[in-house]
Amino acid sequence: MDLKTLVDQPGKLPTIPKIVQKLIESFNAENIPSTEIAQQIASDPALSAKLLRLANSAYFHVSRTVGTVDDALRMLGFVMVRNLVLSSGMVAAFRNTPGIDLPRFWRHTLYTACTARWLAERAEINGDMVFTLSMMHGIGQLQMHLCMAPDVLKPIDAQAGVLDPRRAEVEREQLGFHYGQVSSELAHIWHFPNVLIAALADVPEPLASPVFDKPASLVHLGCWRARAEVLGWSAEEAQAAYPAAVADRLALAPDWTDLLAPDGDPELWMPPFETLTQGLDSLLD
Repeated sequence: MDLKTLVDQPGKLPTIPKIVQKLIESFNAENIPSTEIAQQIASDPALSAKLLRLANSAYFHVSRTVGTVDDALRMLGFVMVRNLVLSSGMVAAFRNTPGIDLPRFWRHTLYTACTARWLAERAEINGDMVFTLSMMHGIGQLQMHLCMAPDVLKPIDAQAGVLDPRRAEVEREQLGFHYGQVSSELAHIWHFPNVLIAALADVPEPLASPVFDKPASLVHLGCWRARAEVLGWSAEEAQAAYPAAVADRLALAPDWTDLLAPDGDPELWMPPFETLTQGLDSLLD
């Protein structure tokens, strides 16, 4: 199965909720009425409840209780609300995916997103865009497991699991494409902006692209840190797998994490995941 055939299967594309479709359209709209978006979110009781739970989580440190969708839009901003609803919609759309440990997959994705956003803010890069890119970066894996025969994926899984840093290389060698390209094609079908479409294809191998994409590279580093946590790597294993060449292109010193600088200044380290993601776990429900 080639890349075009993999994504050109309308019956096997995940169903995206209408509000998520509307929010995707907003990426390319110059003016989007927030009142219309608020009304559509509010019309879905389950989605509204999840959004308010997230908005009131420790992650956002809001000064008062967020009681309505309008409050969430005012206090968090349209872009962050869009991020939360899009992320929740993607989790729901791929809820029935065979051959993947979905709780671990989505936890890795969330940890990637929070790490990459934290790094982006330190580098004065658009953290909200990086968060969106992070939450989308692995959906190609899910589409592949939905549409490809198990006997095709089985030898790939045996050589490099879904979260293995070698996964994209193994897929490219055996299939001619990798999951980042599948994620990019799905984003194209759903009419995401071109900047996100291009970045998704670059996340697994950012140095292979003729144009160095900083957001994709930050997500690549976020994936490394998330893998170390989710897969339970030792400090030595994490250090051996660190994408130092990508970090060097970003001019990122290794003192940002205790895995690389255990004797460094704790003030410079990324917070532990229980702090960094506090309250966002409900995205994965």
